[in-house]
Amino acid sequence: MAIKHNQKLVNNHFRKDWQRRVRTHFDQPGKKTSRRTARQAKAAAVAPRPVDKLRPIVRCPTIKYNRKVRAGRGFTLTELKEAGISRPLAPTIGIAVDHRRQNLSEESLAINVARLKAFKERLILLPRRSNAPKKGDTKTDVSKVDKASRVSAILPIAPTDLAVKYIKKSEMPEAIEGGAYTKLRMARSNARYQGAREKRLKDKAEAESAKK
Repeated sequence: MAIKHNQKLVNNHFRKDWQRRVRTHFDQPGKKTSRRTARQAKAAAVAPRPVDKLRPIVRCPTIKYNRKVRAGRGFTLTELKEAGISRPLAPTIGIAVDHRRQNLSEESLAINVARLKAFKERLILLPRRSNAPKKGDTKTDVSKVDKASRVSAILPIAPTDLAVKYIKKSEMPEAIEGGAYTKLRMARSNARYQGAREKRLKDKAEAESAKK
């Protein structure tokens, strides 16, 4: 709406010193090098352990993305129990644990239990004291064994084939006579009035037997 007559000017904030508020990223090449150096330092500090943890396979939320899988936050307590790994031991050997997550299907439970068992087969557990190994420690020579810097490279999360699949027109189910809606309404009506109809037939039979 246009301003008329001698009224005050609308405060539209056109006098901000925006040049002082612009963020620049001229340090992008340097930050890239810094991140790379930090990753190398972390890998050297935790060696021969991998830099990441073992994560479960979970489905993305919502109907739009639930056909895709990704890495989850941590394994459930049920998955650890099925795989034969105690809860206190799991974080110490590089397994992420999420006590809040629940298994809602047998498929996800089986997939993650198999993932944990595959990790146990590849796990090299070094003794804290070389002269006093404990039960479960690996006795092989570590220098002769292939080591991995990342768990995700050894046990990757591959996309599944559970996606939208097309079928032929001949494979379509036959159409319901009268339509599915009509059939469902008739079934609902029959279930609703079944008791009243049986009572009516019973009363009619009793009336006829009384006449005789």
